[in-house]
Amino acid sequence: MKIPKGLVPLIEEGVIDEVIRSLRSGKEASIYVVRCGSETRCAKVYKDMGQRSFQHRAQYQEGRRVRSSRQARAMGQRTRFGRKTQEEAWKTAEVDALNHLTQVGVRVPIPYGFFNGVLLMELVTDGEGFVALGLGEIEHSEAQALEYHEYLIGQIVRMLCAGLVHGDLSEYNVLVGADGPVIIDLPQVVSATENNNAHEMLLRDVNNITETLGKAAPDLLKTRFADEMWALFERGELHPDQVLTGEFVDDGLAADVEGTLLSIEDARDEAIRRQEGRDEAERNT
Repeated sequence: MKIPKGLVPLIEEGVIDEVIRSLRSGKEASIYVVRCGSETRCAKVYKDMGQRSFQHRAQYQEGRRVRSSRQARAMGQRTRFGRKTQEEAWKTAEVDALNHLTQVGVRVPIPYGFFNGVLLMELVTDGEGFVALGLGEIEHSEAQALEYHEYLIGQIVRMLCAGLVHGDLSEYNVLVGADGPVIIDLPQVVSATENNNAHEMLLRDVNNITETLGKAAPDLLKTRFADEMWALFERGELHPDQVLTGEFVDDGLAADVEGTLLSIEDARDEAIRRQEGRDEAERNT
């Protein structure tokens, strides 16, 4: 096949020996199956995005750090240099996340390097060596759905303990490899502590996975793993090997504002009645 423009420098530098075929193409990147020596890997070529796309990604970029204050100011002022810095930060976020998550035991594609806007990483395959299917492309038994759900909840917990939330996790961003589910596509990953949208994104990530696997295991739809893990995380009690129950009870005292106001009013009325009783007793003496 014709060598894509983004992969030409890697061919010339000997990083890639052959481009075998296109794997898929989306709005933000194109992925190719490539050969590196005797290894078959995939190359993710990020596309340059316009200003509209950056605005769309604003909730994901909150809390991301850059190397210098000059870069941060430029990003805030949306100068040409700032847009270029945002572009680079978006591309490198996935690389950084893959390296970090691999180290803490989250099953993501193994990264092999980032070269001129191209991420070279593991090609996830099934037990027969074919490109792995997505979580939603497989018909699951109830037992398998429960097994995969338990595993993925554990992976999300590990990510959260590492300070990260995927932010766009769904059946489309999980492949089923020979060794089980593999979480992919992390350019939008956010900081669990520095992004105000992290809690909402975590809820969405967990609910997406639960709804997908809940089709085969309906009991999963009654669980509240996201609320449970976030509550533990906020209290500093969540750890990577946490065993969750899927049960969560809302704090009724915090949520029942109307009930609290009524209690305050009742207490005030009671105080008034007591004072009136004392006043009446004094007049009768």
